[in-house]
Amino acid sequence: MPSIRLRLLKWLIGPILLINLAGAALTYLLAWIPAQIAFDQALSDAAGALGARLAWQDGRWQIDLPRQAEQVLRNDDADAVYFTVRAPHGAAPAGTVVAVASADGAVPGAAAAGVVQIAGDGDLPALRQPARERQPLAYDAVVRGEPVRMVALRIDADGHSATIGVAKTLRKRTQIRQAIVRALVLLETLLTLACVGLIWLSVTNGLQPLNRMRANLNARAADDLDPISQADLPYELGPVVHAFNGLLGKVSDGAQAQQDFLANVAHQLRTPLAGLRTQLEWLEQRHATPDTAPSIALMLSSTERMIRQTNQLLALARAEPSHFERTRLEPLRLDLLVQQAIQQFVDQAALKAIDLGFELQPTLVQGDPFLLRDLIDNLIDNALRYTPAGGTVTVRCAIQDGGGLLQVEDSGPGIPPAKREQVFSRFVRLDEQTTGSGLGLAIVRDIALAHAAAIVLDAGADGQGARFSVSFPA
Repeated sequence: MPSIRLRLLKWLIGPILLINLAGAALTYLLAWIPAQIAFDQALSDAAGALGARLAWQDGRWQIDLPRQAEQVLRNDDADAVYFTVRAPHGAAPAGTVVAVASADGAVPGAAAAGVVQIAGDGDLPALRQPARERQPLAYDAVVRGEPVRMVALRIDADGHSATIGVAKTLRKRTQIRQAIVRALVLLETLLTLACVGLIWLSVTNGLQPLNRMRANLNARAADDLDPISQADLPYELGPVVHAFNGLLGKVSDGAQAQQDFLANVAHQLRTPLAGLRTQLEWLEQRHATPDTAPSIALMLSSTERMIRQTNQLLALARAEPSHFERTRLEPLRLDLLVQQAIQQFVDQAALKAIDLGFELQPTLVQGDPFLLRDLIDNLIDNALRYTPAGGTVTVRCAIQDGGGLLQVEDSGPGIPPAKREQVFSRFVRLDEQTTGSGLGLAIVRDIALAHAAAIVLDAGADGQGARFSVSFPA
């Protein structure tokens, strides 16, 4: 699944890393090039200082270079410093040894045949000739097997020229370059981490409205179809929320239409079914014969089942949590509702010789009397249906933890723990022999949800049968 966060991070972090790398390269050049120029300028100054001591006198080049001045020139705590002063043959002072060219034209320590050493180190490589007089020429070379940076300076006088060469090893330059690189790596690492962290925080903060909307949707109940509030929403989320609210409105309208249809059908069926039952009872009493009695009894049983299912559908439509208005709740005595409901089940219990008992204490709850009556009726009817002849059904009502508690316990076969959650689903029956439509406990669940009550199904006190406990909030 594509991620907006990853897409934003990719398009933000990638270019910034490239910009950081380009910035690091530029910073390196801006730091190293001036340092290189400064080193070369120092060599040029040294060559210029030597040039100031070199003069053409008496038809030859002479240099005034005391030992102390040479020591100062060569003094360096890191690098080795070399220098040489050379002139064409015939322009050197008396006593200077003329270099002899080798077979390949190179002169050990000198430029070529005909070049004499006036002062300095004789093993420096050939000096390049600057294009102009007193204009230093810097270049790389190798002296005694070690890379050096060399500056050549040409001095002209009376039509004669001499070349001064000053060389210095690259140790200090290497140290400074490494220091620059280390500092840049550390700085760029810190800047990159800071940028990535800032981008991560910015993207996370920018996506907070989405996270808040997701959290609000996750916190909603499954039957909450109210529109999403558009207060404090970013401009970009406005069209999405507007479209989503439109979808919620369509779903709500569809669910309302479905519930209205169900309620209308159930309501319209109640009157003709009640009339049909009355006619069948009259027929059974006055015109039943041994041949017709079984058929009339079967029709009465079917009619009773249809009436019960119609009543359940009507109760289901009333108890739908998504359309229940909590403003309908009012303080009422739960124990009095149980007393009123229990009367209609006395005869049904007597037919099966079931001991129908009551343990009722004054219990005040917030509820809708019609829905709670449906809840009580369905729980007691369910207990009587599945309790065998000679069994017991006990209805309890009491105060618990500041709220109300309703319990219906029977001595029937019970419900396996693995199937206790399934029985609250619509049209679910545990086996083929189970009678009924599978709506009774679904209605109980919906009514409990509408009253913010919790319903628990477990075994009876002695581990037998089933016990339904409905806990109402304080």
